[in-house]
Amino acid sequence: MANWCIRLGEEYLSVLYDYLHKELYSYHVIQADETPVLVNHDGRKAGSKSWMWVYRSGHLYHNRQIVLYEYQQTRNASHPREFLKGYDGIYVTDGYQVYHTLEKELEELTIAGCWVHCRRRFDEALKLIPKSCQKESEAFLLMKQIQAIYREEGKLNGISSDERLKQRQAVIKPLVDAFFAYLKTIKASRKDKFGDAVGYALNQEKYLRVFLTDGDVPIDNNASERAIRGFCIGKKNWQMIDTINGAKTSAIIYSIVETAKANHLKPFDYVQHLLEEIPKHMDDRDCSFLEDLLPWSEKLPAEIRKA
Repeated sequence: MANWCIRLGEEYLSVLYDYLHKELYSYHVIQADETPVLVNHDGRKAGSKSWMWVYRSGHLYHNRQIVLYEYQQTRNASHPREFLKGYDGIYVTDGYQVYHTLEKELEELTIAGCWVHCRRRFDEALKLIPKSCQKESEAFLLMKQIQAIYREEGKLNGISSDERLKQRQAVIKPLVDAFFAYLKTIKASRKDKFGDAVGYALNQEKYLRVFLTDGDVPIDNNASERAIRGFCIGKKNWQMIDTINGAKTSAIIYSIVETAKANHLKPFDYVQHLLEEIPKHMDDRDCSFLEDLLPWSEKLPAEIRKA
């Protein structure tokens, strides 16, 4: 069964995967995340950690969503550098330094930060304070400021990118300015949770402000975490992948399935349709036939779409 899936992935589904990879470059905003995975036979000692990277179109683009997984043995900068070669746009990530290294190398790339990662650190610091003292703490006040930012951002769902930008500049930017102004008055030790949270937020300020400059940039990277959640749930059951070819094929299959889900298709029916249609075109000289198989194509059978 595993070898059969690898063959289908390599010979047929990979054709659509490569096409979607090129299509992803047309999006002004891309989001990314990564999660560890164990591969049994990868030429290294047992237990060596590998990584599954995920790249997806910005979730504020409500149509034509793309979610792509990529297997790599390491977590270093060479992998997103290669995957994003030639990309010109905004890249939403967490605070992992590898992404900031890329921004320094690639003039056309802008990194946007994730407010969820910022909030999470202050939440962890707040939980260490006795409940009776929490409301008087600086961590509590900063959490309230972040909540206010999110409350106003939540009101902007469903409006145009231009209007969202106007509202962010008028309403949310003053809140962000106040947050960082207060943050810079705090003296905290980097050795404890609260000091770590303060240091993280200050170091990420440049990236956490990017969403204020573009209405297509989400405030956080939650969409990437959601996109990779299916894989994380899966690996709790199968725990490891046997071979590198299996890992690469898993990335392809998960990409097709998650992209189908993001575009409100029935994943099983969509994959079945692809495996019926793609083999008919293996002798074609170009890949234009894939336009009809993209998850947003109007030529897909109606029964593939969720009601």
